[in-house]
Amino acid sequence: MTKLTFGAHPYLLGFEQLERLVERTAKTASEGYPPFNIEATSETTYRITLAVAGFREQDLQITVEDRQLVVRGRQAEESGERVYLHRGIAARAFQRSFVLADGVEVGGADLDHGLLHIDLRRQAPETVVQTIRIGRT
Repeated sequence: MTKLTFGAHPYLLGFEQLERLVERTAKTASEGYPPFNIEATSETTYRITLAVAGFREQDLQITVEDRQLVVRGRQAEESGERVYLHRGIAARAFQRSFVLADGVEVGGADLDHGLLHIDLRRQAPETVVQTIRIGRT
């Protein structure tokens, strides 16, 4: 049996990019650390908040690669001075990705009390009306 994809369906011509987006989103959906919230702060702005307790600004990196917002965290190695009886606070490296729609841009980021806030804004698309002349070519 052949797998039917967006690009192969005869009524969905030109939706190959959507198929890649769905596949990329499915791969990143299984990540569980760090936990995050996404909120709409207005009709055209959003805020992503990640719980990154224990990470400093220099431990975090935020990039946009091919319409994908990528947040990476890596803590510096601890010296061997501490002896833990129980270690329940996660101190592992992470990478969390968010796919951005066309027109969505990162407005800025702020680290406050262990929460990393990333502000996004959506630019309103211009309305374009195109008139097509009928005639011989």
